[in-house]
Amino acid sequence: MDSLKKKEKIIHTITTTNSNESIIDINTEQSCINPSCFFCTMKEPNSMIRRAGLQRCFKEMPSRDNQALVLVLSGLWNIAMTQPDDPEFPSLGVFRCMASLIQKGIDNKSWLLKDQNIYIPYYAAHIIGSYTMNKAKFAEKAVQSGVIPPLMDLLRGKISWVEQRVAVRALSHLASYEKTFDAVAMYEEDVVKSAMKLASNCLEVVYTKFVGVPDAKERLEYHRDLLTRGVGGLDTENRKAEEWACQLQRWSLYLLNCFACKERSLNLICRQEFLKDLCEMWGGLVNHESPAGVGLIRILCYSKHGRKSIAESKEVVIRLCHISRSSDDWQYIGIDCLLLLLKDQDTRFKVLEISALFLVDLVELRSLADRSNVGEEIARVLLFDYRQIMLKLKSKEVQKVMQEIWDLKVERRKREKTMPKEMVEERRVLVGLIKQQGNHMFCLGDIEEALAKYTEALDLCPLRLRKERVVLYSDRAQCRLLLGDPDAAISDLTRALCLSTPANSHSKSLWRRSQAFDRKSLAKESLMDCVMFLNSCVKTETAKGVKIPYHAARMISKQMEATWIFANLESKASSNQSSKVQESKNYDKQKYDEMMRIMIEKKGLISRLSTIREEPFIGNEEVKRKMERARSKKDFSARSMQGRWGSRIGAC
Repeated sequence: MDSLKKKEKIIHTITTTNSNESIIDINTEQSCINPSCFFCTMKEPNSMIRRAGLQRCFKEMPSRDNQALVLVLSGLWNIAMTQPDDPEFPSLGVFRCMASLIQKGIDNKSWLLKDQNIYIPYYAAHIIGSYTMNKAKFAEKAVQSGVIPPLMDLLRGKISWVEQRVAVRALSHLASYEKTFDAVAMYEEDVVKSAMKLASNCLEVVYTKFVGVPDAKERLEYHRDLLTRGVGGLDTENRKAEEWACQLQRWSLYLLNCFACKERSLNLICRQEFLKDLCEMWGGLVNHESPAGVGLIRILCYSKHGRKSIAESKEVVIRLCHISRSSDDWQYIGIDCLLLLLKDQDTRFKVLEISALFLVDLVELRSLADRSNVGEEIARVLLFDYRQIMLKLKSKEVQKVMQEIWDLKVERRKREKTMPKEMVEERRVLVGLIKQQGNHMFCLGDIEEALAKYTEALDLCPLRLRKERVVLYSDRAQCRLLLGDPDAAISDLTRALCLSTPANSHSKSLWRRSQAFDRKSLAKESLMDCVMFLNSCVKTETAKGVKIPYHAARMISKQMEATWIFANLESKASSNQSSKVQESKNYDKQKYDEMMRIMIEKKGLISRLSTIREEPFIGNEEVKRKMERARSKKDFSARSMQGRWGSRIGAC
């Protein structure tokens, strides 16, 4: 009864909505004279009569040329969205009805363009996808009702990208069940090729056909209506189109996942160009729960063919290395992919020469994404058959890295295992004093000498003193950043963040690595570090107004602009049509504001704040004054400290 009441409430809402607030322009006040009226049937109190009437409605609906048909589909869409597990409509023939309506829209263009029938294929495909979302038995019923052929036509682009979005969603649900996968796989090559094309090109299509069209009059009206339900202007439409573009890409990847999990069509999915495209498909801040391209890459890494294809692409392997050494939500997926490649003897050596240079920074990582001893596993995989690997390696740099991992995880650990507590404490004091020397050299502007002091302190610092090593690595990285070596800085900062508890929580290291990634033009990695930096700075439970440092706000603005899903397309368009870019400046501002809001909500930032104020960054003049004050201090002499502690440093 509760289900029936909900349906009646939805139908009542649909049929009483004012035409100015609805996309449907139909006078619903007229008295009904149709004996097969869906809305009248829904109000029938006798359940047997009602079910028989609904079955008749679904059977006759595709053959009727009724102006109110789109209103019926809108009501069915609302019911399917809110009650996807209700078996009533699936048992009465809703799938066959929806399949017939989609096919009618594809085959009969004059009917499709009549009245408001243009909305019907979208609603019909969405209804199929909603009812097959959770229930395998509904999916079986849908396949038996012949929904796949018309969905395939929509997937091929017979109407537009809006219908492709709901078609790929429905097909993904059908492909995810064991009992209905084979029905989708009958069109395997067509499905896989279409999904690959959509995943690679959908952003360009949405931008070209919609977002990149600044004049609302030139956009398809029914697209605008479906995106915003008649509410909101150009900015709202653009933001919704961006979300739908991401969803279209995500569902395309999900459909490919269904085949990749079964090791089907890997010869198509593992094409080198597509693998490179996958690296750029980012769940991002819009679809923050979707692993996107890297998720499919991990699925491919579980198969022999997939590992072989990925190992052959240096670009893909390097991209995985960057993800594994970032604070991205999918860092652990990047690590998983590299470990799977390194465990395969056929791909191990080829991948080792690239990945060892990155993974060396992660060998002390304790836990990540509810997984413990991550660094130990990385070290174990890298050092497997260590002696033989060292003989085969040709690169001196990789040999040095492997030796460093061996010394850190085997030799040094063995030496320090028996170190007395008294010696550990003595080392702690000594390391602190050398660090102070480094700090003083840094304040005096002698960056190279400061770097040497931090290195000396790190060499002396016992492995168990993790907090002290976090600070030393971070400070040394700052020196390397100032000396123009962002690669070495990223390495040190990653080690600092691996040692922090929890991982990726040391705020200074996050900000510094964000800067280093920025210098390497790794915008996504820089953005995620900056987001995490702000997250560590903000105390939402106590602050009513939080000051966001200006330099961090500026970095986020820059990287969000660079990582916007349409950034490259907008750049191309701006080079050809500079005037149109000027017209869309207001949208760019709105887009930034909206992305900031999404980032705050999705990443846990400033979730309950009334105001956000910017805090100006310390300018160059202030820095100079601080350095002058440091130079003028006479009570601190680097030479006297060196003389006082030099003998102890040498002895240790």
